[in-house]
Amino acid sequence: MTGSAGTIAQETGRAIALARQVRTGNVRAVSRLLTLLENGHPDGAEGLRLLSSDARPQIVIGVTGYPGAGKSTLVNELVRAYRRHGKKVAVLAVDVSSAVTGGALLGDRIRMQEHALDPGVYIRSMATRGLQGGLARTTDAARRVVEAAGYEVILIETVGVGQNEIDIATIAPTVIAVVAPGLGDEVQAMKAGLLEVAHIVVVNKADHAQSERTLQDLREWCPTVLATVATNGAGLPDLLTAINTHQRTHGLASHMG
Repeated sequence: MTGSAGTIAQETGRAIALARQVRTGNVRAVSRLLTLLENGHPDGAEGLRLLSSDARPQIVIGVTGYPGAGKSTLVNELVRAYRRHGKKVAVLAVDVSSAVTGGALLGDRIRMQEHALDPGVYIRSMATRGLQGGLARTTDAARRVVEAAGYEVILIETVGVGQNEIDIATIAPTVIAVVAPGLGDEVQAMKAGLLEVAHIVVVNKADHAQSERTLQDLREWCPTVLATVATNGAGLPDLLTAINTHQRTHGLASHMG
């Protein structure tokens, strides 16, 4: 077999082998496939196609919100909580693109160093590469890959671009919006954007002096508003309960049962 036919067969063979390894939960294979997808390589698209029928009851949770609200710290605490329940967890953390390389800045992986050696946790930083809406171009494809690899809880942290960061609602059945105290008039603006797509609103850094006022403002129109202090885990049990309640109410499998 020569020429283009031979090349196609070779590429297909690589994709088949890679998809097979992903199904076994091989971390190197997962990372390799995600890199191929990000680079637009044919083996990436073919590998994803081969995995598309691998439907498993994973739970996908989007975590969005303004920069500086403590999203990464909260995600870190959620990872710890789900690991205590014995769940395999994947984190897809979207970062702004590096102006030099186009790659993610890897800030989220630095903040989650404590999980780096845990075989039950997979963390991937993904670059927006100029895409608006808070996600990377291949975030949804990455979700499908880690689902096929057997991760039971998938946390997608958006980049934190502001109130128009709403694309997360298209791929995450449960969306958490994290805000900081002292929002003031910004609450009105967020109603028409970021918070409109949220199922759960979390006022993080709730030990701040203005947190109670922010909680009151948000509770006037949002049914589920919780207070947390992610740095010490305060409020995390209530957040986990709220996530499970939303999953059950909307016919999604509970990941804590």
